[in-house]
Amino acid sequence: MAKDVVVIGAGGHAKVIADIVLCSGDNLVGFLDDNIKKGVNVFGEYEVLGRIADSAKFKDYWFIVAIGDNHLRANIVTGLNGFKWYTAIHPNAVISGAVKVGEGTAVMAGVVVNADSVIGKHCILNTSCSIDHDNELGDFVHISPGAHLAGTVSIGDYSWVCMGASIINNTVVAEDVVIGAGATVLNDLDEEGVYVGVPAKRIK
Repeated sequence: MAKDVVVIGAGGHAKVIADIVLCSGDNLVGFLDDNIKKGVNVFGEYEVLGRIADSAKFKDYWFIVAIGDNHLRANIVTGLNGFKWYTAIHPNAVISGAVKVGEGTAVMAGVVVNADSVIGKHCILNTSCSIDHDNELGDFVHISPGAHLAGTVSIGDYSWVCMGASIINNTVVAEDVVIGAGATVLNDLDEEGVYVGVPAKRIK
C-alpha cells in the first residue's frame, strides 16, 4: 500500500527526495518548510504545507527530513515526537539483502551498499556513493556523491564524508568528523574536526 509522504524542507535536496518518493510508487503530499516561498513550484501540482493542523490526518502521514546539514537534521527530528519516519530508497540503488537501513534515511540513485553493512537513522547516502561490506554508519551521517568506503569502515554519528573522498578498509572515523572533498583516509580518525588531503590530516 502506498504511503503518503511529507518532505520537511523545500530546497534542492528536497527535490531529490521527492523524486525518490514518486519513483518508489508512494504519494508526495507536499513540503513542510519555514519559508513557504521556497516550497512553491518545487513540484507545482502538489500541495505546499506550511503547518499541519489536522492531528487526525497528521497521524496518517510519513515524514522525511530533507536537510543536508547533519546537526540541523538532528535538531528537527529530535523536536518532532510521534512522527512516522519514511525511509527513501531510490529504485536504482543497489542494496544487499543483508543490509540494515535505519528509519528516516535517504538513499539516492546509483548508491551501492554491500553485505552486512548497517546504516543508521536519518542518514544521507548521496548519488553514486559506495558502502562496502561490514560498514557501520552512525545516525545523522552524510556520505556525499561519489564518496567510497571500503570494507569494515565505521563512521561515527553526525560525520560527513564529502564528495569524492575515499576511506580504506578497517578504518574507524569518530563522531562529528568532516572529511573534505577528494580526501583519502588511510588511518583511524580519532577526534572530531575537519580532515583534508591525501592522506587526510586534521586542520584547525
